[in-house]
Amino acid sequence: MELKSFNLIYLVLMNAFLLCFAGKPALAQKYRVSIEPYPKLVKADPKLILKTGYLVVPENRSKANGRKIKLPFFFVRRPDQDEHKNISLYMTGGPGYSTTTGIDSISYNSGFLKYGGFIAFDQRGTKRAVPNLEADKVYEAIKQSYLDGRNKDSLVMQAVKRSRELLVAQGIDLSAYNTAESVEDINDLRLALGLDSLNLVGISYSGGLMLSVANIHPEAVRLLILNSPLPAFVTYEESALKNIDEALDQVFKNCADSSAAYSDLKDRFHHYFSELSDRRFKIRYLEKQGADSITVRYGKQELLDAIINRLNTAQVKSVPFVIAEIIAGRAEPFVREVMDGYFAGNSSVSLAMRYSVYCSGQIAFASRSVEAREAKRYPWLAGYRFNNVDHVICDCWQAKPVTGSVRAPVRSSVPALIAAGDIDPWCRPSFNRLIKRGLPNAQLLIFHNKGHGPGYSHAGVNYMDNFMNAPMRRLETAGEGVHIE
Repeated sequence: MELKSFNLIYLVLMNAFLLCFAGKPALAQKYRVSIEPYPKLVKADPKLILKTGYLVVPENRSKANGRKIKLPFFFVRRPDQDEHKNISLYMTGGPGYSTTTGIDSISYNSGFLKYGGFIAFDQRGTKRAVPNLEADKVYEAIKQSYLDGRNKDSLVMQAVKRSRELLVAQGIDLSAYNTAESVEDINDLRLALGLDSLNLVGISYSGGLMLSVANIHPEAVRLLILNSPLPAFVTYEESALKNIDEALDQVFKNCADSSAAYSDLKDRFHHYFSELSDRRFKIRYLEKQGADSITVRYGKQELLDAIINRLNTAQVKSVPFVIAEIIAGRAEPFVREVMDGYFAGNSSVSLAMRYSVYCSGQIAFASRSVEAREAKRYPWLAGYRFNNVDHVICDCWQAKPVTGSVRAPVRSSVPALIAAGDIDPWCRPSFNRLIKRGLPNAQLLIFHNKGHGPGYSHAGVNYMDNFMNAPMRRLETAGEGVHIE
C-alpha cells in the first residue's frame, strides 16, 4: 500500500492481523540507547522543525552488550508547539509494514500536526530498519506453485526454511523480533528524545502494541487512538473463522433487509462452500505484463479469497454479486483478480519479521484442537487459510513465545478513542469491546458497512478532532451509520 502524501489521518485509515508488571514502574534500563542520523528520510515544509534518525538499541535486551539494531523515525512539529509535551507517536500495523515508507513529504497543515508534534516510528525488522527481515522467496514459491502446478505448501515451506537459514547465518536472533521488544523500543525512543507521555496511535497489530505499552509503561502514555486494534491478549487463530463468519453475516443481513434477489444468499453460500471440499477447477491466466497465458488450478481457497478480500469499505457492496456469480459457475474474473495478487507478491511487508512477531505472540498460544473445533462449527470456511502465518511455519521458525506480561488484559485509566467497522473480518468489534472493559475512559466508535481501519469521521463529523480537543468528554453520534459505546 503506497501513500505519497503526509495526510496522517488518511495514513491511519489506510494502513492494509498484542501483565504481570501492569501499572508498575519499569525496571531501570541496563543497556545503552543512542540516536544516529538518517538524512533525507522525509521531506518537510521548511517552516517545520524536523528531526530524523535511527534509534539504536540492543537486538535482544537480555544481551545488553550484544548485537545492535537501527530503527528509523522522524519527529516533526511546528515552531509554536511544545517540544516535550502533547506528542503523538504512530506506528503502522502488520506486523511487518514500515511506517515511514508510506510518507514522502510533510506539509505545515498535515494530519496530526494540528494537535501537536508528531513521530512516525518503524517496527524493528521492517524495510528501512537495520536489519530488514524479509522472506521474499516465499512469494516466489507461491507464484511457482501455480506456474508448475506443484504443491503450494511444500514449496512455501522450502522457502521459509531457506529464509530462516539465511537470517540465522547472519547472526540475527529471530526471537528478538517480538511485541515485548517493540514495547521497549517505543519507550526508549520517548526517553531518548526527552519526551513526556505520548499520544499513542496504532492500527490493527500496532493498536494492540500500543495497548501493551500502556500496560507495561503507563507513565509513557497520555492517551490512546486505536484503529481496528488487535489486542495482544486474544488468540486470533482460535476466533478467525468466527470473525469472518460474523462479517459475512452482516453482509447477508444487509441483503435480506434490502434485496429480494439475495434474500437466500446466506443459505446458498453455506451449502455451496460446505460441499466444495477439495474440488479443483482450471482457468487460463495471463500474468500482468506476461507474454503467454497459463493454465492454473484453483479451489475453495482462491474462491473464498475472492469474497473475503472484498470485505472492505470500498468493495463490500459488490460482495453479494460476487458470491452469486461464483455459485452460478462464473468465478473466472474474480479468480483472476486473486491470481494477480498472488503473482504480484507483497514486497512492502517484511515477511520474516512478521513470522517472528506473529509466531511468538499469537501462534505460540493457539490451540490446534480449538481451531479444528471451529472448522467443524463453520464447515463453509473449513480449510480456509486466513493468514500467511500458521503452525507449520512457526514450528520451523522457532521463535520463542513472548512473556505473559505482554499478553495480559489491558488495565488503564487513560482516555482512549477506538474505531471498528462492522464488516471487518479481521479485527471485529467484539475485540474492541474486550479492550474497552479494561479502559474505563475509552469510547468505541462502530461504523456500519465499514471494514478494517474505518477511521474516525462520519457524516461531516470528525470524532478525532472532538476527542483530541476534550479526551474525557462524551462524544455525540452524527446520526445513522455510527454507534458509540
